[in-house]
Amino acid sequence: MQVYAELALLENFCMNFTMLYGAKAVTKNPVSYLRIALSALTGAAFAVIFPLLGIENVLLQTAVKLAAGMAISAIGGKFSRFAGYLKFTLVFFALTFLTGGALFALFALAGGKFLSGQGYMLASMPAGIPLFGALVTVLCIKRAARAFMKRHTRCSVRCRITVGGRVAEVGGFFDSGNKVHFRGMPVSVAPRAVAEKLTDVGGIDSCVEIHTVSGRTMLKVFMADSVEIDDGTHRRKLGRVMIGVSQSNIKKLILSPDLAEI
Repeated sequence: MQVYAELALLENFCMNFTMLYGAKAVTKNPVSYLRIALSALTGAAFAVIFPLLGIENVLLQTAVKLAAGMAISAIGGKFSRFAGYLKFTLVFFALTFLTGGALFALFALAGGKFLSGQGYMLASMPAGIPLFGALVTVLCIKRAARAFMKRHTRCSVRCRITVGGRVAEVGGFFDSGNKVHFRGMPVSVAPRAVAEKLTDVGGIDSCVEIHTVSGRTMLKVFMADSVEIDDGTHRRKLGRVMIGVSQSNIKKLILSPDLAEI
């Protein structure tokens, strides 16, 4: 029984960590891995303790689980506004339900056996552990790829930005710390003077929240028709590149590292 409880704790921790990381990635939440681990551990402890509460009413069981999920999301994310918390929570629930349903169908098709508990199920071969292992592998590969890119990408490049009939040229560099995204698209940050040559900055309505050393702020963004990147050896032309308008006194275009992988 003790081994079963420990295995259940480990599996639920792995599953919760994976789902919370998924929510972090989808919502671009700046929460640390340590805080995600703390939230995942809290959720795992709840999953093990919940059957001992002896709640038999189905509606009450559902309400308690939903409340627990909301608490896990509150611990596992970093929020400045309620809208951010709500988005993170909804994504966490969606990933949990989708993954749980997919795993249940997979095990059913494979003839796997499930052990039913009070409001939770644990596979005879725990699914959360290999899922967590796959996530760790992906994170390690991603980190190694970024390190390789940082070593092999030239620090300084020349960029030619085109918007409509307007063109601006500016020096630039790839910054591995630039993780800004707008609706799933990587954002490169341009000096305000450069942006003003390309568009009416005052008329830009689209913004994305960014995190800087001085706190959170809103970054205006617009779509460039193309950006040519010349590193002195090769020249690449990328279409439809999202550009942010810097509020700081920068001189070069801060290119998203995602553009180096395109």
